[in-house]
Amino acid sequence: MARPTIDDVARIAGVSIATVSRTLSNPDVVSERSRKIVMDAINQTGYTQNVAAQNLRQQRSNAVLVLVPDIGNTYFSAILAGIERAASKARMTILIGDTAGSEDREEEFLRYLVNGRADGALLLNGHLPGSLRADLESGGSTVPLVSVSEALDAPGVPHVGINNVLAARQATEHLLSLGHKKIVHLAGPGSNILTRDRNSGYQAAMGDAGLTATILEGDFSIESGERAASVLLSMPMQPTAVFCASDEMAMGLISALYSQGIKVPDDLSVLGFDDIIFGSAYIPALSTIRQPRHMIGEVAMEKLVGLMGGGIKAASEAAPDATTLRGGYVTLLPTELVLRKSTQRLQPGV
Repeated sequence: MARPTIDDVARIAGVSIATVSRTLSNPDVVSERSRKIVMDAINQTGYTQNVAAQNLRQQRSNAVLVLVPDIGNTYFSAILAGIERAASKARMTILIGDTAGSEDREEEFLRYLVNGRADGALLLNGHLPGSLRADLESGGSTVPLVSVSEALDAPGVPHVGINNVLAARQATEHLLSLGHKKIVHLAGPGSNILTRDRNSGYQAAMGDAGLTATILEGDFSIESGERAASVLLSMPMQPTAVFCASDEMAMGLISALYSQGIKVPDDLSVLGFDDIIFGSAYIPALSTIRQPRHMIGEVAMEKLVGLMGGGIKAASEAAPDATTLRGGYVTLLPTELVLRKSTQRLQPGV
């Protein structure tokens, strides 16, 4: 039996081949009545598009490269889910490149942009790879790019994330409102822009309260949270609260403190950042700053599709509180303070 063709669909529907093509590629420009007639004919014939041939004619892959530094990190899972959802709306596929922090692996994945396997890239790796930076600085780059979560030192690259300074300030001010004055911030690595912004928010809140800021450097991991416990316990003036720059560090810290007989929140309040999936099930359930990670992924993919000349219903319409800066180049989505069981008002005598 011969495979049904677009001509068969057009004949049965009583419309032109162009109308069938528009119904499949850009249905919003076709009337509802024509769409229904065409889709009924498609169902009747069992016609399917030859996507490979279509992409070849358009000289597009309809695929997007997503660079991720560590695909095993639970922080990225919700962002990737949001990216995939928006990509599906745009009838595009995503190619995930797990760089494992290797610049060589980054450059290998970037070849997808050169050989036509991908039309644009979402960068979750926190920096602009060398070859892309060289292209931008020379004015020769035409590759659509969007940075996600971590803003890049590259003004020409659009960004989608959150206001980390404001979120860290909110977290610190909440601990202050509970009566805590000896608040330590367990930060990420010093070279990271998220670390710098969250440090700034913490220091601003402590400074406004006339208090001394104390920052310990971690690396966002559970292990660095565990290591921080011994440092905290050795401090001459014991803190009563710790604001951690990631939930994983908060969990590692709580676990190590528990092994030393320190109870959270009775002896020490701990507040995290991100609201990863395990936070609500942890013991004690983790108070934290919730990032709208799924929405971050959707909006970033939506922005990239727009740069590539496509169009999908804006995910950002579901986030009316989003802030746009630099003429729309930067989109910052709102965060939320989530209060659970790992923080409490300072107890008398602590």
